[in-house]
Amino acid sequence: MAAKGFAVESRFGVLGFLAVLGLTIAPVAPAAALPRPAAPGSTEAMLKWINVYRTRPEPNALPVLVRGLSAMQAFKDAETCGAYVGFIAGVLGANPDRAAVLVARMLPIAPADHWVLARAIAYSGLPSWKGLLADFATRMPTRRAMIGRYLDGKLPTLDQIAYRPQKKSGMLEKVEAVLKIGEGRTKAVAIEPTPELIDVLWGYYLATGSYTPVKRIIRLLPLANDKDNVNNLTTGSAAKFTLASNAVRDFALLAMLKWAVKREPKKVAVVLNDVIETAEDVDTTRMRKESLAAIEEIKRNGPSSKRELTGWGQVGEGALSMGCIVAAATGQVELGLPCVIGGAAYSAGLQYISH
Repeated sequence: MAAKGFAVESRFGVLGFLAVLGLTIAPVAPAAALPRPAAPGSTEAMLKWINVYRTRPEPNALPVLVRGLSAMQAFKDAETCGAYVGFIAGVLGANPDRAAVLVARMLPIAPADHWVLARAIAYSGLPSWKGLLADFATRMPTRRAMIGRYLDGKLPTLDQIAYRPQKKSGMLEKVEAVLKIGEGRTKAVAIEPTPELIDVLWGYYLATGSYTPVKRIIRLLPLANDKDNVNNLTTGSAAKFTLASNAVRDFALLAMLKWAVKREPKKVAVVLNDVIETAEDVDTTRMRKESLAAIEEIKRNGPSSKRELTGWGQVGEGALSMGCIVAAATGQVELGLPCVIGGAAYSAGLQYISH
């Protein structure tokens, strides 16, 4: 049983389980010591350790964790390990005085996995992240091009999320969207909202327990009302569901949401109030069904703007995450791991349920 759980986890990452669709962040408990990565049952122990890390941080144990995850090929698929990237970034960001030492101790991993370290440094929020990344560029030669693009500002950080505030499209915007006018215009460097981005932000929260990643997820909530773009709708729905599901058991998170709702603009507050009420009533089943129905409608009928312009084109492909589909379809996952419900697992589960 342990071996089977190990194999599934290695392929799909922290959030790649069908079971994760019914789990939340575990109740706060004292952090356990991190076992040797090769020890029996170490996958489950590592995930539990990550999940309670914010209650008793042990940054010096991070390199052991990362080397173990690399050995398990947990970084093989970038779409399913966002939570790991966010967690590493959060630990580095919270420990500026030890960041260089921690990175150095994480370097003895598979060279193909060095992209995780490069991205985590860029996402860390450290004031000196560029200098830190430049210092380690020569020791990560397989990712030198990627590092160069981060240093040149050609790849975005978590401060450059394209939140796309919801607004009603006029006729001109609708025609341009359908005809794809303006596609050649230069766009600002930014991270597009995706369920995988939500995973990164939850990973950062698990490392710090701070409001910053929660705030960034909250800012994605208006996308849940976007009836013109299935990608935005899926991401916004994932933001709603993961906030509500995790706040059911994480009372510190619930308190953050209640504090935030009084300070957010109306378009955000309306959705956030629904999240808070759902968490308080433990009614996530209703929210998931409503999200699924909205996504199914846009997949079936097309974006509302295109419905008003019959014959102007077909609906584009949705960017529902595929990372967890196989696990959902074939896996009988016995390990009930207390990890955060993340965006990629949520959107993949919706797609699986919809078939």
